[in-house]
Amino acid sequence: MNIALMAHDNRKELMVQFCIAYCGILSKHTVCATGTTGRVVAEATGMPVKPFMGRAHGGVQQIGARIAYDEIDMVIYLTYPKDTSDEDNLTYIRRLCDEHNVPLATNLATAEMLVQGLNRGDLDWREIAYPHSKRHAL
Repeated sequence: MNIALMAHDNRKELMVQFCIAYCGILSKHTVCATGTTGRVVAEATGMPVKPFMGRAHGGVQQIGARIAYDEIDMVIYLTYPKDTSDEDNLTYIRRLCDEHNVPLATNLATAEMLVQGLNRGDLDWREIAYPHSKRHAL
């Protein structure tokens, strides 16, 4: 599975802690992330993380394009609801995820449920619906 990680500046440390806690599960999959989020997660966990540009430089759009081409199976986008400056990016990603049936977590509780479900095989239906043979690698 291809998992995209994004985090608001006020949630990057939370994303790092989340990835440390679930490194055993996440490391079995392909993980990509926007700029700083990818760098800090890779440094903290030792996991390979495919880097995209930073949020301000088009990284959200890069991930959005991969969602549109069914190359992303799950998105964890930890948001900071007290800062509305990132609402356009969140709306863009949310709409793409809704359109392409990609699970999206915007908070820690939902992210944990998705990763636990991933570990149980609850997302295996994506492999049937979108076989890797028809998908591009990240």
